[in-house]
Amino acid sequence: MWYHKPVINEELLQSLPNLKIVASSGVGIDHLDLNLLSSYGVKASNTPFVVSTDTADFGMALMLASSRRLVEGYQMAVSCDTEYFPADWLGTEVSGATLGIVGMGTIGYKVAERAKGFEMKILYHNRNRRNKEEEGAVGAIYCKKIDDLLQQSDFVLLSVNLTPQTHKLIGKRELELMKPTATLINISRGLVVDQDALVEALQNKVIKAAALDVTYPEPLPRDHPLLKLKNVIITPHIGSATRKTRRLMMENMMESIQAGLTGLPIPNEVL
Repeated sequence: MWYHKPVINEELLQSLPNLKIVASSGVGIDHLDLNLLSSYGVKASNTPFVVSTDTADFGMALMLASSRRLVEGYQMAVSCDTEYFPADWLGTEVSGATLGIVGMGTIGYKVAERAKGFEMKILYHNRNRRNKEEEGAVGAIYCKKIDDLLQQSDFVLLSVNLTPQTHKLIGKRELELMKPTATLINISRGLVVDQDALVEALQNKVIKAAALDVTYPEPLPRDHPLLKLKNVIITPHIGSATRKTRRLMMENMMESIQAGLTGLPIPNEVL
């Protein structure tokens, strides 16, 4: 599967009686019905580790681009209507700010490693707390309650898997807990955020800005209000989109397929 295609449904499974394995690119498995696959005796794999470095890099890129208003600045610099650069055109500092990471898995932890280089105060919320050595290595502080993280963070970065528990994890209530000067960054899945609530929060200055590599649907309808807001950066789900990583993803998928066909243990099997 590449970009969630082909769709693995019962009709397809019935038409492929010899199918042994479905190898899916990327980390997310929300598009796979694991119970359905299991009922047909089909195994599944993904490529969770090869994407983590590039996705973490991209999360930092979105934070920097949003805070320093990079897209707006570019548009101003190249516009035919620009006669001068205003002296009061200002961004927000990243160095020394507080970053709240929701989802401290492989990607979230790599974001924390990078944020440490910017001397950021790092808070995190996760199902399971990291050990003291891992926390100490990046200076991360655990927030058992997501509310505490939201209230304190200048930047909130989402790096969770999409599950029934994380579906619309960030909604109207959570956005209202954030600082009015805060920025929301999403590098996980669009459905982790209630998009209607986000539009309202951005329009009414409940939060300052958003930087999104994921939305729902993808791409958004061309008349969607998020596309009209100046305090939003949207990119086309390209967190892992580098030549090296995409090649490694394909190699990982092929290794899983070969193992599945020969009865060997499957690398990165989704259980």
